[in-house]
Amino acid sequence: MAIEVLPIAADKKSLSRYVKFGIDLYDGNDCFVPPLIFDEVETMMPDKNPAFEFCKAQSFMAYDDGKPVGRITAIINNAVNERTGSKEARFGFVDFIDDPKVSSALFEAAEGWARENGMSEMIGPMGFTDMDHEGMLVDGFDQLGTMATIYNFPYYPAHLEQLGYVKDVDWVEYRITVPDKVPDKYMRIADVVRRKYGLRTVKYTNRKKLKDDYGVALFELINQAYDQLYGYSPLSKKQIEYYIGKYLGILRLDCVSVIVDADDNLVGVGISIPSFSRALQRSKGRLFPFGWVHILKAIKGRNDVVDLMLIAVKPEYQNKGVNALLFADLLPTYIKNGYKYAESNLELEDNANVQLQWQYFERRLHRRRRAYRKKL
Repeated sequence: MAIEVLPIAADKKSLSRYVKFGIDLYDGNDCFVPPLIFDEVETMMPDKNPAFEFCKAQSFMAYDDGKPVGRITAIINNAVNERTGSKEARFGFVDFIDDPKVSSALFEAAEGWARENGMSEMIGPMGFTDMDHEGMLVDGFDQLGTMATIYNFPYYPAHLEQLGYVKDVDWVEYRITVPDKVPDKYMRIADVVRRKYGLRTVKYTNRKKLKDDYGVALFELINQAYDQLYGYSPLSKKQIEYYIGKYLGILRLDCVSVIVDADDNLVGVGISIPSFSRALQRSKGRLFPFGWVHILKAIKGRNDVVDLMLIAVKPEYQNKGVNALLFADLLPTYIKNGYKYAESNLELEDNANVQLQWQYFERRLHRRRRAYRKKL
């Protein structure tokens, strides 16, 4: 029978089936890290995700003889298109079996929707904003993923290239060995930066106080620091409120470093969390009845890996050593907590300034992922 592709309604029941397909496809794969089902469903719902204030989207499922065999979401981020003067649609949340008929039918549906909405190019995989997963894995298929990244089978890139998609940008990811002590060079740089610019580190033991003091400022800093990065979608006020409520509650505060100036203005922030990868695998994407136990153990228990979720420095302080100040603060915590490795997560391959911060550490590039582009 021919592959049938149908639009998916943006309701909880339909989207739950959509999300579960993307988890079930990787059943038994030791490198795949599932998302939490409720969280991914909420991301796709217009009445839950504030990104729909400036985005529109349509999800599709492919079926073979009534059996689901693929999924894709087409997204138009009007805020990004307006600031760049482009007519780009994004594709994301894409998964399919190893059958060219399936991938072709899925992308034909997504591209058709994009054309109907006046778009002239398709890029991805990307989400609604940078707070969603982006980048198709093209190298490192034998490496355990992280909660912040996409895992996909090795056949995915070949399918996209066969459909006329070409590389737009690559991101690289490093596994960094946590040293036994803070490198002396980092300590010297941190001390110079601290004295030269009148900066200091603030540590928190209370999430509410962190939220009250710097919750909004933290996300405003992300907007400033990431503004020129590939495809960046500035966070709106409603998004900032949404993500404050969503993420501050799961932070392990000793793994957060806040840098302020003499007037207590936020200058830099480093947010890391113990790896959730194995905990999410054990939960199989479900928080209840026992998934939350695995998450709690990952946060509070012993863990070999820490994920560097984001590092943001105010533009006027970039390339002035503030990163050394952040890691001079965080590394003693990593050592104390027994973390052996740190995951860098995504860095644009041509972002030399970001990658220079790892020069004093033992590291290896162990994953690479790609955004593709196609003219419609």
